[in-house]
Amino acid sequence: MVKLKIEKGEYLFKLEDVLKKKNISINKLMRDTNTDFKVLKRMMTGELVRFDIFVVARLCDYLKCKITDIIEYVPSKK
Repeated sequence: MVKLKIEKGEYLFKLEDVLKKKNISINKLMRDTNTDFKVLKRMMTGELVRFDIFVVARLCDYLKCKITDIIEYVPSKK
């Protein structure tokens, strides 16, 4: 899991954890979902600038998971 702190909370990027748990390589995910390698890599490293809802939906459908299994936002407790 990769944490990205922002002004009022943090994003948790968990795609890599899901892939490990399901024993799926990033290359297989890329081929099977027709998603660009760079997009997947950014989702795994937290280097995203914006989310493409169609890509996230495609990944969730393929991995049979919820959005929060891949990306989660946790607000600060302040």
